[in-house]
Amino acid sequence: MVFTVRSFAVVGIEGVEVKVEVDAGRGLPGTVIVGLPDSAVKESKERVKAAIVNSGYPFPAKKIVVNLAPADVKKEGTLYDLPIAIGILGSVGMVFPEKLNDYIVAGELGLKGEVGRIKGILSAAILAKEKGFKGIIVPEGNVEEATLIDGIEVIPVKNLVEVVSFLNGDLEIEPARKREIDTKYEFEVDMSDIVGQYQAKRALEIAAAGHHNLFMIGPPGSGKTMLARRLPTIMPPMCEEEIVETTKIYSVAGLFSEIPVVKRSFRSPHSGTSEVALIGGGASLKPGEVSLSHNGVLFLDEMAEFKRSALEALRQPLEDGFVTISRASGTVTFPANLSLIAASNPCPCGFKGFEDENHYCRCSPSQVKKYLGKISGPIMDRIDIHITVPAVKPEELKNRKGGEASEKIRERIISAHEIQKKRFENLKINFNSQMGRREILKFCKLEEGAEELLNSAVKSLGLSARAYSRVLKLSRTIADLSGSDLITRVHVAEALSYRPVEDVF
Repeated sequence: MVFTVRSFAVVGIEGVEVKVEVDAGRGLPGTVIVGLPDSAVKESKERVKAAIVNSGYPFPAKKIVVNLAPADVKKEGTLYDLPIAIGILGSVGMVFPEKLNDYIVAGELGLKGEVGRIKGILSAAILAKEKGFKGIIVPEGNVEEATLIDGIEVIPVKNLVEVVSFLNGDLEIEPARKREIDTKYEFEVDMSDIVGQYQAKRALEIAAAGHHNLFMIGPPGSGKTMLARRLPTIMPPMCEEEIVETTKIYSVAGLFSEIPVVKRSFRSPHSGTSEVALIGGGASLKPGEVSLSHNGVLFLDEMAEFKRSALEALRQPLEDGFVTISRASGTVTFPANLSLIAASNPCPCGFKGFEDENHYCRCSPSQVKKYLGKISGPIMDRIDIHITVPAVKPEELKNRKGGEASEKIRERIISAHEIQKKRFENLKINFNSQMGRREILKFCKLEEGAEELLNSAVKSLGLSARAYSRVLKLSRTIADLSGSDLITRVHVAEALSYRPVEDVF
């Protein structure tokens, strides 16, 4: 008799239905698992046997064949322990199939039969809703993320005995209620903590308002990291859709301690991070730092210290908002709609262009060229805002009054986002930074004085077509922050001030 249990697999971050088919027939006693299982799935037969016996059920002395269909999708992890155990018991008539057909089942089994937490359960909950299942049977540890999805029952279970009793109608388990997500939170840092650096704080505000990428260059100790860490504090709160999207990525990555993700993430990988860790991939095609920064901030401190190959891999996510990874084992796509904040010293010693009576640059021109050479032109071209961050003057440090609070800045940014939301209502973009040529021509209307200034800048500075478009997009965001429909000369002048520092790059 073939007994079927519905489960799931994760491809990228999307759930795919998997049928766990179990046949207990004649032959030498033993268990074989087929259907492209990885090592963790193959080892499940030992965990499952111990869990069944220690839960008080007899293990069938038959040849058991477990097929995980479709067979061309790689099966990974420990989530198939529970459906395999149910399938084995069902194949010998110890579990009734009627109720089981309404649920997706997943969970790791301990040797005593307890059900443990697994990765990717949010993807399974979304799959259950899309496929019309009544609900999903999940470990208790996964309840909070599974209940993020409305319209399905979430049945929390502690052990194998509870699952069997529930499926056979001997035990009623109340479906878990959806917990209201507490979106009220406080940040440990605030923009008011920063003394001075008025241009940098203004640049961060513009970056957050139009979803522009930003590059900071300055000497050590000038506050580049402090500034970057405060960007999430001025970004608008995440909506429910963004919370689900981001939590799904963290669930697949197994970062349970941060689930559900209600704050915009701030990821700051070390400069020695590999291309795989930054972009994603590896043997099991996991999401990398760019995907964990989805709807949040990716901060590359000491950008010039990163491997050139890792930086070059950022081209696609910065341009498209997603990253596609192709390996021999398959091709997956991860979302990566992030705000990039990068920072660098101007040279290996850190003081080129920022010398004073106490500090001077000791680097040769060749050392400076080699140091900054890892950051290619195409990467810098995808960054709209470039600023210098000089050291704070001693007289500014004496000022104990903080700057403007994050909450007040965030109000202006939310207003700018509302303007963009209405502007791009029927388009596939959400922010000014995502505008193409057609949108720029339609929405970036310049007053006469602004057009004259921009044309003059094109001639005198030799702006390329891409640089010209970048200035217009920045000008549009600056105008939105001031509540102006028309882009004025003042808006264009400020946008031009955020061009790359030519004597450095």
